[in-house]
Amino acid sequence: MSTHTIDPTQWVDKYSDYLFNYTIVRVNDREIANDLISETFLAGLKSMENFKGEASERTWLISILKRKIIDHYRKINSKKGQAEVHINYRDGENDGDWLEEQVADQFDKTAEDDMENTELGMAILDCLEKINPKHAEIFKMKTIDGVDTEVICKEFDITPSNLWVIIHRARTALAACLEQNWF
Repeated sequence: MSTHTIDPTQWVDKYSDYLFNYTIVRVNDREIANDLISETFLAGLKSMENFKGEASERTWLISILKRKIIDHYRKINSKKGQAEVHINYRDGENDGDWLEEQVADQFDKTAEDDMENTELGMAILDCLEKINPKHAEIFKMKTIDGVDTEVICKEFDITPSNLWVIIHRARTALAACLEQNWF
């Protein structure tokens, strides 16, 4: 039974800022980010009949956008050669600008790995829909989208220690849900 509906007339107003912030962090180019978002909206319009309503409209659009970002980098890789593709990143004390340093080799994956990752991803999304909505949103922002702690604390009017308590509770709830529904 479908719990979410789709309304493309509201996409730009409701989701464009969120999609832009999500994309700009990953491609570091405003023009490319805007192009990818436009492609996402177009792909969403073309595949509206495939929307099952199992996830929220925003989650569905993000999944389309993720594929568009991956396709963008694949296109660059096919034109330049993988060793020439640059992407800036920072994780803790490390900085870098080579995509290969952060991305596992796609060719080492088996079909079974892909299937298991897809199943796990679907199970995680399903479990995120079942836990406390505020906890789920904060968990997604921090762990999936990589939003800074300070930004999340301001948006939800919470302290950093409260943020980490919420993250811990979300992880615990997700682990319990996954144990029950996926393993």
